[in-house]
Amino acid sequence: MARYKSQGFTKLADASYFHGGSEGLYATRFLNVPGSSPDTPLPLKGKSFIRFEDVSFLRTKESAIKQNSTQSSAGLVEAILFVAKQQDRIGRSLLKTENMCCTQALADAGSCNLGEVIISADPNDPHQGPKRIHTFFKSGEQEVKMSLEAVAINRTGWYTVYFMTCDPELDGTIIRGRTVWKNLDGYLPGDQAHLMNFYGFMFLAYVVLGLVWFPQVFRYRRGGIHFQNQISLLISVSIYELAFLYYDFAYLNSAGSSPTDVTFCVVTLSSARKAVSRLLLLFLSSGYGIIKPTFDRITLRMLLAGVLCFVISEALGLAMHFGNIPENGMTFLALSWAILETCFIQWIFRSLFETLKNLKVNKRNIAKLQLYKKFARVLVTMVVLNIFWIYVEVYAFKYLSLSELWHVTWIIPTVWYLLSYALLVFICFSWAPTEKPTRYLYIAEMEDEFEEADEELSLIESGEKTEDGDAERRTLLDAFIIFFGNIPRGRHENPT
Repeated sequence: MARYKSQGFTKLADASYFHGGSEGLYATRFLNVPGSSPDTPLPLKGKSFIRFEDVSFLRTKESAIKQNSTQSSAGLVEAILFVAKQQDRIGRSLLKTENMCCTQALADAGSCNLGEVIISADPNDPHQGPKRIHTFFKSGEQEVKMSLEAVAINRTGWYTVYFMTCDPELDGTIIRGRTVWKNLDGYLPGDQAHLMNFYGFMFLAYVVLGLVWFPQVFRYRRGGIHFQNQISLLISVSIYELAFLYYDFAYLNSAGSSPTDVTFCVVTLSSARKAVSRLLLLFLSSGYGIIKPTFDRITLRMLLAGVLCFVISEALGLAMHFGNIPENGMTFLALSWAILETCFIQWIFRSLFETLKNLKVNKRNIAKLQLYKKFARVLVTMVVLNIFWIYVEVYAFKYLSLSELWHVTWIIPTVWYLLSYALLVFICFSWAPTEKPTRYLYIAEMEDEFEEADEELSLIESGEKTEDGDAERRTLLDAFIIFFGNIPRGRHENPT
């Protein structure tokens, strides 16, 4: 559904136009949908259409007074509906003219009607060309209402509606009302129709994960570690987020609009999930509750970073859904999010590398070392997959238009959700609550051993312990971590 709130027309060559919306629509199963009236509403089931409802045009008083009623096209506003590949048939391109409107010379040649927008029908399919709907101002009339009309969609494609006028006396005209865009199974746009089912599937996937995880946490709650509570929180937030997402899409599909409060809840829960997930990775990478005490002076920095992540994500999400900030503000929020994400990646891999160094020196923590090596491999793989998918997105939107991609754009958010879910499943499996969690639980008595390990590590790094040539070479994994984390050499440098 597209709403028009007293918006003006934009000048284009010798015409003025207003973009009434664009959307992917699937072909209707039943053709010949007639135009409806207030007394005979259009049946909706099984039909795809674009319907013009309460669309009105308001011109200036000066324009109403000056209208030349002797011209057949005086006071004409046209609604033009076309599929993406028909765009070059509107206006000047095919007739090799700089005008969008039909001139006297073109009218005399029989190419178009004087005062109307130039539209060239496809000779191979003359009945499927761009469709136009006329609305005329009567002499002295300041406001005119467009007739209630529905256009059946009998060809799958990316559709666009323009409102155009060739009458120069209609400068300053504004448009009000709305157009209703309906697909086969509801009001969801074609590029989002598959997302509702996907969100339902992901909701069930998180519920299954929760049914496996929560009983284990409750059963072994006495021997659990702090970040297992974070895992529980992350699963819970994800379940609620996907439930609200599914409800939001289902409501939009049935009613044609989304409740503002539900959309706000979706944005808030999504921001909370992002903040909690990044804090969880920071806690794990730093070894809190595993090789370090749970509470440390750096924990406050992590919490502050999580709050900042939530605030920026919330602001960006609300701006994207409600669009009530200027373009510069949107650019600032997007840039802030990108910088914050980069800082989180560096911080996570710095902490992970320091944890691996400590575990390699301490010979009593072979199980923890193996666990963290596996975690590092998975984390590096996820980063590589994320970078690859970002490249795919950028490439697709740079070299291909939305009118070509609308069938598959729904896949973009699904990949992010699947990657996040896969990483969470791995974390749940690796740090699952057990009766004897000593293989990854922090033991206070071992704190002195880690201090000794730090001293030993310092000797290895400075080259003072080389008599046996036993200094371990950095593995390929370490090289990946150094590359992604920009890790400093100083062992006591805390990431910020």
